[in-house]
Amino acid sequence: MVVIDQALCIGCGKCVKDCVSGVLHIDQGKAEVQGSCIQCGHCVAICPVKAAAIPEYDMEDVAEYEQSSFTLSPEHFLNAVKFRRSIRSYKKRQVERDVFQRLIEAGRYTATAVNTQSVSYVVVQEKLEEFKPYAWNGWLSFADALLPEQADMKSSIYKFYETYRKDPEQDRLFFNAPALLVIATNNSWDGGLAAQNIEMMAVAEGLGVLYNGFLVRAIKKNPEAVEWLGLSDKNICCCLLVGYPDVVYQRTAPRKPGNVIWK
Repeated sequence: MVVIDQALCIGCGKCVKDCVSGVLHIDQGKAEVQGSCIQCGHCVAICPVKAAAIPEYDMEDVAEYEQSSFTLSPEHFLNAVKFRRSIRSYKKRQVERDVFQRLIEAGRYTATAVNTQSVSYVVVQEKLEEFKPYAWNGWLSFADALLPEQADMKSSIYKFYETYRKDPEQDRLFFNAPALLVIATNNSWDGGLAAQNIEMMAVAEGLGVLYNGFLVRAIKKNPEAVEWLGLSDKNICCCLLVGYPDVVYQRTAPRKPGNVIWK
C-alpha cells in the first residue's frame, strides 16, 4: 500500500490528479489513501516533496529525474530501431554479468498490465551446453506433432538436427549464441513489451539479439526443459538469443511502406 508522509505532504493534489486507481484524496489539506491500489508508483514519481512511498519496495531504487540524463534524440532513437538486425552470427565471447543486469533492468521497468510486474527472466549462459539437448528434443517433438501438410517443415527440422548432431557448430536452433534469455509471464503482452525494451538496450550495449519463436515452441514441447529452467508455473512467451555480433551491417534493410489508415 502507498503511504503518505503527512509531515511532508503540502496538499498540492498532484498525486490525486495522477492516481490511476483513484484512491488518493485531499483531506484537511493533506493527501490520504482511501482504498487499495495497484502500486503503480505514479504518486511517488510526481510528488514534489517525496511524501509518497511504497514501503514494500526498495525506495532507495527510486531515481531523481534530471533533464540532462535524457540525451537520446528522436532521430537517434529512430536510427537505432532502423539499424537493428536479427543476429544469427555471434562472436565466441560471453556476455558480462553487469551487462546482462542492465538488460534485465530495461525489462524490469517496462510497463505491465495493472502493474502486476509478474515477468520472470532466466539467463542461460554458463550451463547453455547442458540445456541444449533438452531444447533439441523439444524441437523434434514439435516436428513430430506437425500436421501432414506441414511435412516439409518436419523434414527441415530433422535435417537441421542431423546436421547439428554431426557438427555442433552448425546449430540452426541456437546459432552458436553464447547466451539465451528466456522471458516468462502469464500475460504474453507484458513479456513481449519487456523483450522489445531489452533488445533495444542490447543494441545500446553493442550486443545482438535474435527472437527465436522455434525455441519457444521447442521448450514448451519438452516438460523437462521447462522444469530445468524452473518455469513450470509460468508461460514461456519469448526466447532471445544474445551475444556480440560477428557481423557488421553497412546500412538499413529495405522495408515495405507503412500500412497506415489516417482518419
